[in-house]
Amino acid sequence: MNSRKLVHFFFTTLIIGGIAGLITSFFVKAEEYSLILSPFDFMELLGLVVFFIGIGFVFSMISQTGFFAYLFINRFGLSIFRSYWSTIQIVLVAFVVFDLIYFPYKATQGTVSIFWYILMSFAILAYGWFISEVKAQETNRSAFAPALFLMVVMTTLEWIPGLQTEGTDYAWLMIIPLLACNTYQLLALHRLTKKDSAKGKQPEAKQPARKKKAGMNRA
Repeated sequence: MNSRKLVHFFFTTLIIGGIAGLITSFFVKAEEYSLILSPFDFMELLGLVVFFIGIGFVFSMISQTGFFAYLFINRFGLSIFRSYWSTIQIVLVAFVVFDLIYFPYKATQGTVSIFWYILMSFAILAYGWFISEVKAQETNRSAFAPALFLMVVMTTLEWIPGLQTEGTDYAWLMIIPLLACNTYQLLALHRLTKKDSAKGKQPEAKQPARKKKAGMNRA
């Protein structure tokens, strides 16, 4: 991947995070929008929109940091655990799904039903599973475990600051941009690298044809 594609990759992810943060704010912070719209105040509305886009940008940066950390962790894990690395990642996914249920429920001391934490955890797992299947179909089956690890484990690690806030507003404002950005990065990376490898093979493919043409000219 050349620098131009890397910059495009970075800014596209940044924009996705900003848009996801803004759209999520329409649902999570609907009361704040209603106060500004009645009576209508353009400058206040503009400030609120810019604020939530900025929050999306911040979460996008967190997502990109986590994504490149994931690339390093995946290579490092492969070099140490080799064929066992996929199994280890699946075990870690199961462990994180359990943690998403147990620790938040324990923190609320039973004031929130455990059902909601089970629903939240399995929703993240189901979405991660779906995206990982797409990744595996577009590349190969060995990509499934690393993709699921990114979508569940790395996303949860990136989400920890949002889980530690009071209430659920900023937890929602954080998880949606994180999932959107991680999904784009995961599914876009192999397409970008595939284009580069295809371009690299084109001159090699043309060489035999040129040699054959030269041979015919000599004959």
